[in-house]
Order: sequence, then C-alpha cells, then structure tokens
Amino acid sequence: MIADTADHAKRPRRKHTAVLREWLPLAGARVADIGCGQGGVARILAREAASVIGIDPQHAALLHAREADDKAEASGPIHYIAAGGETLPLANASMDTAVCFNALHHVPVEHQDAALAEAWRILRPGARLLVVEPIAEGPVFEMVQPVEDETEVRAAAYAALGRAAAQTGWHLMHESEYAAPVRYASFQAFRDNIVAVDPAREPAVERHEAAMRARFEASARQADGAFWFDQPCRLTVLVKASDD
Repeated sequence: MIADTADHAKRPRRKHTAVLREWLPLAGARVADIGCGQGGVARILAREAASVIGIDPQHAALLHAREADDKAEASGPIHYIAAGGETLPLANASMDTAVCFNALHHVPVEHQDAALAEAWRILRPGARLLVVEPIAEGPVFEMVQPVEDETEVRAAAYAALGRAAAQTGWHLMHESEYAAPVRYASFQAFRDNIVAVDPAREPAVERHEAAMRARFEASARQADGAFWFDQPCRLTVLVKASDD
C-alpha cells in the first residue's frame, strides 16, 4: 500500500467514469456495486456490463435509485438488494467484478474486514474488486467535517484494505491517488447529497448550514452553470487469487 502523497498538488485530475472504465473489464460482466447508494455508479456500469446488482443497506436510497433508473431509462439490467456490505446475499464466486465506490468507510469499522471478505467470497477467481475511497482532506471534506468527521473511519477503511492486500487470497493489482472533479448544481444539491448518504446527519446539517453555505460559495469553482470541487481520492484494485 502506498503512503499518503506528500505533494497533493501532483494528484492528476481524473473523472471517476474514466477510472472505472480503465480498471474494470465490463463487457459481458456480472457486476456487484457494493454500497450503491442512489445508483449513480450502477447506471454507469450498466451501459457496458451484462448485469449489475446494486447493494445498499438504506431502503430509501434504493427507492431513489429505482426512480432514477426509470427516468434515465438505464440501458442495462440493474437489480437492487437491501443489505450491508458485511452480509452480501450473493452466491460464492457468482460475480465477474465488484465495485465499492465511496462506500467502504460507511461500513461500521468493526465490519470492514468482513465486508472485504464478503467481496472476495462472491467474486470468481481472477476477478477484480475496485475500491474508490475519498481521502480525508479538501474543501468537501472540510465542509462536511463539522457535521460528521470521517477522518478516523476513512483511515480505518484504508487500514482494512491494507490487511486484505496482505492476505494470500488477494493480489494488490494497483493503487493510486487522483483528484476527482465533483459537480453540484447548487448548495441545496450539495446539502441534499450529504443528507442522502446518512439521513441521521440532518440535525447537524441544520446547525451548521450557514457556515457550510458560506464555505461552499467561497471555495467552489463556478463553470457551466454549476459549482465544482476537486475531491482527493484513492483507487485500490484487488484481484482474487486464482489458485485458491
């Protein structure tokens, strides 16, 4: 596993979609999107994959995902299941690839190792698990930090990935950092997004809303009628060993 980048300005700016397409063999694949939230990544995957199963513990998020699929007329079959990452309701070796996108740190720390073990279990030998995790820095992190400080849970998720990579069942294929451009149509869209991730945040968001709005407006790049931020991210690609 790599150390934290000393010069953060050297992180290349890359779109999440480009990262997904570079590192995931999607054509004809059965894909598990673990921690799919409202299905944004699942809809991207479904453009090329044979099938996508989106898994998330929040029923409300899955309801939004299904509604968004209908509006977007998703091009590939997407099936959603309500479950936590540590208890995936999928058969052994049934998936050709899996994605855990901005989701591992939302798994309770005590279950993160189990979640990675479950990802290993559902993948066929030689299949990839792509994990993208936000790094605990940057303007978006700083805006959300008073509402919920994720410094420790993000560090715990990275430690869990390190433990997984050290096990004989996994091979660490790739790890790198990049800055992902993140777009919000408005402060309200940003606010809605951080509450959708965890509805329990609502009272804290209300308390800190004025300060968050001021920082949002001060730190965003405005272009194309929207507000843009660079989110530092870490990409980890693990491969299930084929000689188990």
